[in-house]
Formats: sequence, structure tokens, C-alpha cells
Amino acid sequence: MTLFADLDPRTLLARPDLAEQAVEGVVLAATYRPTVAMHGRLAVTDIQADAARDSVRVCQLLFGEAFDVLERRDGRAWGRARRTGSVGWLDMDALKPGAPAARFTVSAVDAALPLNALIHHDLSGIPADHLSAMGDFAADPVEVAERMLGVRHGLGARSSRLTDCSGLVQTALFACGRACPRHSDDQARLGEAVARGDLRRGDLVVWLAPEGETGFTGHSALALDGERLIHATGHHGGVVIEDLASAEARYAADGFSAPQFRRL
Repeated sequence: MTLFADLDPRTLLARPDLAEQAVEGVVLAATYRPTVAMHGRLAVTDIQADAARDSVRVCQLLFGEAFDVLERRDGRAWGRARRTGSVGWLDMDALKPGAPAARFTVSAVDAALPLNALIHHDLSGIPADHLSAMGDFAADPVEVAERMLGVRHGLGARSSRLTDCSGLVQTALFACGRACPRHSDDQARLGEAVARGDLRRGDLVVWLAPEGETGFTGHSALALDGERLIHATGHHGGVVIEDLASAEARYAADGFSAPQFRRL
């Protein structure tokens, strides 16, 4: 039970039996503990909903990203990914102690590590032309998304190797040094509303999921221009460019809300 209705369980590191010390006095729990900072040591690690290794993927942790651990159990860790705010479980073997400040970020889609992975030292083995210094970001999220054309679709994924719709949008914006929440319903609150007729390159297009849907919150895309969008879709199996009108018809038939158009 929480004292504030707007606390999001997807990002709240708290259960009835255990919560992070930072929310003591805000969230009711039997025990409060401080988190332990760690970071990803593998290229990509799935963050899952439950302690079971076959549970649903809710997000992913990229190499170098911080993960704040609250509980360890049977070789698994429960905590929150600092960059995305996603709470869940992953294997302890995927983590290293500490959360060192990154000096570089991976800026190439075809690098040995995924796009936006964080590098905190010079001897990473990644060629210099696949890296950018922190603060040296791409300028156009759509151009970043276009470099990911053909990347396979996977629910809960958010990397240049596998991604879902909101993961693609988040990846593209992160590559441009821009904040972006993990889920489509939160992305629908970014920026300001624009009319369909005013849609232009880089605008966000979001369909909210049908009422009662629990597996995902909606569908996110980036406008390529006024008539086309780029998105990761299970219908096409990956990242594709598609006519907006075709996507509108399909999501309407599937019970989604009318699309929202947001200028970032």
C-alpha cells in the first residue's frame, strides 16, 4: 500500500515486505534497506518481472548502466535500473560492483556493444569511431531510429539488437541526450500536443492500449514526415517504415485509442 496514488509500481522499488530506504515514510513496508550500486557487465541483460528466470522481460540493462540492488536471492538480484527507472530481477552474474561515471557512450549501431552502452574507461576494446564522448550526442532521433531499421521486435527489449516500440523511441532519444520514459503511456505525456495535419519529422505518435490490456500500455512511433512513421512492431517483426494511415487502420481495428501526436 502506498500513501500517494501516483507512485508507479513499474519504477517504485518497494514491496509490502521490503522497500528502499529512500521511500521510508512515503511507502509502507515491513523493512527498509539502502540499495547497493552496481552496473551491467554484459552487452545486454534482461530485467524480468519475477525472481524466476523464465518470467516476463520488463526491460533490459545495457553494458555500463547502473543497477541499484535491494535484494539478492539464489543468484538473482532485485533492484532498479537507474537510467530507465525499471524495477525487476536479473542475474547477479550480469553485474559488477559500483556505478562508475561514464566517459563515453557507444554511438554506432554495429559496434560490439549496443548503441547507448556506457563506457567508463579508455581500454574498452571498442574502436574510437564507434564511441562518442559523454555530452557529444546525435542531433536527430529519427536518423538514429533509421539506423536501427531491421532490428528485430521483442516485448520488453530496448537495445539496438532487439527492441519494442517504446524501446526504439527511448533509444533514439537517449542517443540524442534527451530524457525519455520507458513506457508508451508515459511517452504520450512528453512535449506538447500537435494536430495530425501539422505532423512533422521527429514528432512522437502514440496509441494507448485497449482498456483492460495488461501486457503493454500502448504503441509508440516517431514521425518520419507528415505521412510516414518509423516504429518497432510485432506485426512486421521489427523496426520498419510504414504509412501512418496503414498503422492507424490496424491499431483502430485492434481497439487502440486514436493516435496522439506530440512535439518533443
